[in-house]
Amino acid sequence: MPERLVVGFDLDMTLVDSRPGIQATIDALAQESGERALADPHLLDALLRRNLDLEFADRFPGGRAVELADRFRDLYVTVGVPGTDALPGAADALAAVRAAGAHTVVVTAKYEPNAHRCLHHVGLVVDEVCGWRYGPGKAETLQECGAFAYVGDTPRDMEAARVADALAVGVTTGPHDDAELRAAGAHLVLSSLVEFPAWWAARPDRAHPGRGG
Repeated sequence: MPERLVVGFDLDMTLVDSRPGIQATIDALAQESGERALADPHLLDALLRRNLDLEFADRFPGGRAVELADRFRDLYVTVGVPGTDALPGAADALAAVRAAGAHTVVVTAKYEPNAHRCLHHVGLVVDEVCGWRYGPGKAETLQECGAFAYVGDTPRDMEAARVADALAVGVTTGPHDDAELRAAGAHLVLSSLVEFPAWWAARPDRAHPGRGG
């Protein structure tokens, strides 16, 4: 275990509102590729809930899925990143963690270079970014860095935190509500990161809820 606290944050719909940028990238890819399936009005929600590569693998055959996913990531640099905004409270949440001398790490399923670009675009500063982490990969990364807490907006984020023996902090700024996050194992759920600094100030200092009951 590291001597200082480590707090992990998901990126999309936890620290940043990526919906406009993702939709713009979907639209650009649809226009370029001519793939009708990309016009699905439910695709944006699906991509907020699930990894890009897995979602495309279910929608397109074989190598076409890989080709489209790679092109999506390329287009995201010029189309998606500019459509990204910091969510309310994100900067203050990160500042509160840093003020306590703790280490901030973004653990996200997003392609790592694009995660860095999004953070830079919205002016959010973190100590470390670990991209292309999904499901068990998130849990492994959190475990490796000895995370005290992981903040995210999806049930899989809560599951990853619990597996990593970290405090699972849910936020309802994404597509999942309080009940869904608690059912997935959230220790607490915030309506947004605006509530984070007050919780952080009163947190169970250095207590890992999964250890020793």
